[in-house]
Amino acid sequence: MSAKPTAQAKAIIAETANATTKMIGRTSEASRASDSSRGPRLDPIPETANATSKSRGPRLDPIADVQNKPDTRHIAIDKVGIKDIRHPVLVKDRSQGVQHTIANFNMYVELPHNFKGTHMSRFVEILNAYDMEISVESFKDMLAEMRKRLEAEIGHIEMSFPYFIDKAAPVSGVKSLMDYQVRFSGQIDGDRTVMTIKVVVPVTSLCPCSKEISEYGAHNQRSHVTLAVRTNTFVWIEDLIDIVEKQASCELFGLLKRPDEKYVTERAYENPKFVEDMVRDVAAQLNADDRIDAYVVESENFESIHNHSAYAMIKLDKTAPVAR
Repeated sequence: MSAKPTAQAKAIIAETANATTKMIGRTSEASRASDSSRGPRLDPIPETANATSKSRGPRLDPIADVQNKPDTRHIAIDKVGIKDIRHPVLVKDRSQGVQHTIANFNMYVELPHNFKGTHMSRFVEILNAYDMEISVESFKDMLAEMRKRLEAEIGHIEMSFPYFIDKAAPVSGVKSLMDYQVRFSGQIDGDRTVMTIKVVVPVTSLCPCSKEISEYGAHNQRSHVTLAVRTNTFVWIEDLIDIVEKQASCELFGLLKRPDEKYVTERAYENPKFVEDMVRDVAAQLNADDRIDAYVVESENFESIHNHSAYAMIKLDKTAPVAR
């Protein structure tokens, strides 16, 4: 038989029940306030609706392709594309196999009169796909792909880069790097591709007149001989540089010791060249080289006794019909 609660116990039980009722009331009010701040209540989405939404994926509105719109001005554009974008490349090197360098690219296509614009991003996509060794042949492949991807009839690519040769000084044999500026240029027109290799070769020139009229000494200066060639077979960049340097008063070196400096000074003095001599002597070598189909050879002498340069240029296309 259980004992009856005392009056004191009854009072404690009643007080506890009142406190619990008040706590539940406050919790319900807080819950209603929270629901009100979150916005209207949403009923659960049926499972079938969820499944349909997931199978369709996120909804995307169509994005306008503005450059594909027609243009009504009826004016074609000869070249449109991207200019001066840098990209690492591997170039064939006669002594090392390949050489790592950084090239600046210009990439253009012809745009017909009825198109508003070209697809600029595709140029970059093509370039990034060709991070392999760059040669004349791979350059032609890049041109063909650009023409196809951009749906163009005519395309152009230009690639300019510094090229380094490890040269030994003429007497001491100490080695140092010499840099040369090189450019590959290509144009594709239908199925015909034309490739040009250009190299700027710095050399020394010594004035024959100055030597002739002076009792001692002669003015000399640094010159830039620029050679651009179209070839019918593979030609090393170094081969073109050799042709130019052998026709100069003297070639340049990155590092010289005193015996080397004596040698290059005397070498230039014994081999004076006018700017006219320079281009003629280089042209004579190119005329005799069956690998060369066409060329342009330029020489600029940065005169040491004048505030101007001396300049000469010869160009020849061996494949052109001979005029009668």
